[in-house]
Amino acid sequence: MRGIEAVVFDWGGTLTRWHDVDFHAESLALAAAVVATPSPDDDRHLHAERLHAAGSVVWGRSRDHQQSATIADLFTEAGLEHDPALLSAYYDFWEPHTATDPEVRPLFEALRADGIKVGVLSNTIWPREWHRGFFERDGVLDLIDGDVYTSEVPWTKPSPHAFRAALDAVGATDPARCVYVGDRLYDDVWGAQQAGLRAVHVPHSVIPAEQVGHTEGRPDAVVQRVGEVHDVVSRWS
Repeated sequence: MRGIEAVVFDWGGTLTRWHDVDFHAESLALAAAVVATPSPDDDRHLHAERLHAAGSVVWGRSRDHQQSATIADLFTEAGLEHDPALLSAYYDFWEPHTATDPEVRPLFEALRADGIKVGVLSNTIWPREWHRGFFERDGVLDLIDGDVYTSEVPWTKPSPHAFRAALDAVGATDPARCVYVGDRLYDDVWGAQQAGLRAVHVPHSVIPAEQVGHTEGRPDAVVQRVGEVHDVVSRWS
């Protein structure tokens, strides 16, 4: 077998460690971006309820139809007008949960030293600049050869089109020589394998029941720490 050409990583729960999140508090933070009106229905808690319900719809489309969305789509689904300049409360709510695992930089350095390209493919409604800003803050952006965020393409994982976009972003040509690393058995493991990649599972995330897909893939390898990925890939190479 020829060597591994590229390793592509999921973001949340993989490159960042899993965090339990108060989704009601998240919705309240998101509601701060709603444009105020004189309507008696202009209540932040009511807006938060509508945004929470809209989130379930948007992520349901991702799970069932691999249809991507943006933050703007979330407000549209909720029937609310928002001002992107007012998203700071939402950003600030999530920022503490975005820290890159300390093992990531040495892992990326080791992979690149072996001539293996490093990529990122994340199911997200956030804009590219948020994710890249987190990577830059944590000192790993310079080690990423290509990155795809589903907010900027039509598909989400587990669509094979999403994985193909990630391989194109890093300049990889043969899925059989590529590896995907993620924390979800449906989106990441099953999806990657359907697209022709090998899949490594990082099994520490608590996946919400409504986000569990119809199929669970059987990973080609399981690691307890993201830093162990290099050893797995070295064996396959």
